[in-house]
Amino acid sequence: MNLVTLALELLLPALCAGCGAPGSACCPACRAELTRPQPATRGSLPVPAYALAPYGGTPRRLVLAYKERGRRDLADPLGHALADALPHLPEARAAPDGTWWLVPAPSRRAASRQRGGPHLLALARRCALHLTRAGHSAAVAPALRLSSRARDAVGLDRDQRAANLAGRLRIDPRGHPPPGAPLVLLDDVITTGATISACTRALTTAGWEVSAALVLTAAG
Repeated sequence: MNLVTLALELLLPALCAGCGAPGSACCPACRAELTRPQPATRGSLPVPAYALAPYGGTPRRLVLAYKERGRRDLADPLGHALADALPHLPEARAAPDGTWWLVPAPSRRAASRQRGGPHLLALARRCALHLTRAGHSAAVAPALRLSSRARDAVGLDRDQRAANLAGRLRIDPRGHPPPGAPLVLLDDVITTGATISACTRALTTAGWEVSAALVLTAAG
């Protein structure tokens, strides 16, 4: 984020990224569209996956504003929406000590630089914060790293996405959750399911159980 953008954000009132209403990054009406998690079925996923909304209309505008257009003020309302849904997913589990361990899907370093940092890591941290405020214990484990050899997945079909990720997802030793802790994967959009599948395989191969995946939106 450059200094001009930062100065404008400080001087101008926030506008809802979903509908343009003044007053907040995401108004209550638009936020309400992210309150009905539904199973996200994409082929044979190796883990139960849920999306807060279909990828269209207001939810799509919110995701694109956060991910591609520098609206980092959306991290808090979007993270809050994930936190509200997570404890109610049938298969999602906390660790025996009650801690929810959240693993954000990784982004390419080049994409993260363009977006002002790892956007899913920021989203996971806000989700953990709101879980904590609701009385749960929560922690973020950035356990996955994506090789610089992976290319942008926009426009790739399921097989191409899987090939793009094959051998390019690594466990980051700096982000390890405790051994054996059940994990919840977080992502912004599920398109073909290739990313969820690859992340789950990498984590289970390393010895962790992925109990569920939760995403903001699911593409049709």
